[in-house]
Amino acid sequence: MCAQRASGERTAVERIAAFTSKAQPSHLTAETRALLKRNILDSVGCAIAALPGAPFRALRDQFEEYRSAGSCTLIGGGTTSADQAALFNSGLVRYVDLLDSYMSAGGLCHPSDNFGAALASAEHAKASGEDFLLALAVAYEVQCRFTAVVPVMAKGFNHALQLAMSVALASGKLFGLTESQIANAVAIAAVDNVSLSCVHSEPVSQWKGFSPGLTAMRAVYAASLAKRGFTGPMRLFEGPNGLERMFAQTIPADWDDPSLEVVKQTVLKKFCSLIHGQPVLEATLELKRRYGLSSGDVDRIRCDIFQSGYDIAGGGSFGCKDKPQTKEQADYNLKYLIAAALLDGQVGPEQLEPSRIQAADAQQLLARVEVRPDAEFSARYPQELNARITVHTKDGRELKQEKIGYEGSLANPMSWERVVEKFHWLSEAYADAALRGRIIEVVQTLDERPLSDLMSLLAVVKPVVTYATAHPGIQ
Repeated sequence: MCAQRASGERTAVERIAAFTSKAQPSHLTAETRALLKRNILDSVGCAIAALPGAPFRALRDQFEEYRSAGSCTLIGGGTTSADQAALFNSGLVRYVDLLDSYMSAGGLCHPSDNFGAALASAEHAKASGEDFLLALAVAYEVQCRFTAVVPVMAKGFNHALQLAMSVALASGKLFGLTESQIANAVAIAAVDNVSLSCVHSEPVSQWKGFSPGLTAMRAVYAASLAKRGFTGPMRLFEGPNGLERMFAQTIPADWDDPSLEVVKQTVLKKFCSLIHGQPVLEATLELKRRYGLSSGDVDRIRCDIFQSGYDIAGGGSFGCKDKPQTKEQADYNLKYLIAAALLDGQVGPEQLEPSRIQAADAQQLLARVEVRPDAEFSARYPQELNARITVHTKDGRELKQEKIGYEGSLANPMSWERVVEKFHWLSEAYADAALRGRIIEVVQTLDERPLSDLMSLLAVVKPVVTYATAHPGIQ
């Protein structure tokens, strides 16, 4: 006899779908709404800053070849289909590596990876700003709840896996799917989007930043298929060779909890760097400013950091960091990031240009940087992201700066006002003061207006060819 599910027992996929279906605007507190808007503006700034990136010209060429017309706006102008807009706009948010993060002991995720896909799905559905805000909150919640209880990266998988589920849920809610259809959308999206963490290994490729966008694209498409009656594997979690076997554990997230508060646990960045590099760069720049350091003063530098920061970006298990050549290698390389901070006094989009990365002064200085894991910092991760920089100068001084957290962390969150500053820094080369002010105003009142108000503004920001119009940075 076949084993049957107990009467009334729901699978995890069905419970997640029920959570999504029951989510209501009344579940969003005033604080949650304010923080979501903060993170939305942060995502918009990140996206605008990426407009000159070569991959986005290539994507536009691809859209022209396959299907250029569509219902959804590309940030920077043009329209395409909802799934391709999800890929493009998600890639923009990711590109300059300034997006938000959620930290857990077994890895992390970037909740704003949901932004471009939710934006496309909402526009395609002609949704209100309130609808979009709620769907984004649901996506944040599901992606982060899964990340909190499953050591995705520690098990060798990339966090695009849980993104497939969260985007499918957000899209399904915006498309008006039934609870059953939402469950099928999640199952379809996740079963074929198992992503490997080797995408972060050296030599880091361009795909590291675009893998989430492709996942989002496929998840939006999956939601559309579910709307048309396609079914997916309901035992995605519990079934033979499902997620529970893949991770060798149960997945104890509480899908019956209706709260939408996880945005309070997200952290933001002010430097173009992986999240692990934020305290490192704060410490480096504080030393530079305090002592007026130049590269000529430096004999050698030591960076002590928590284990995962060392493994991913310091030359540990993800590979050697001695010869970065590309943007993707540089923003995941603590040696280069420290060198760039000391040389230029900032780490913004212009520090990720290949010409800056490959310059002789940067390559020579990064060769004098050593990165080591620190046991005490490792024990306090991920509740705290800490670092210590020690600069040995040519005249015999030993200069140290330790950072217990950083601006943007949970203990020192970035305020709305600071995100507005960051937005201006990232977007001033592509939008005049009036347009920037209008975007800020629309984001701040997004739950009171149609989403089309925001999309019409994002369609007219103007990309430029390079990052040559460099800005002083957010200090």
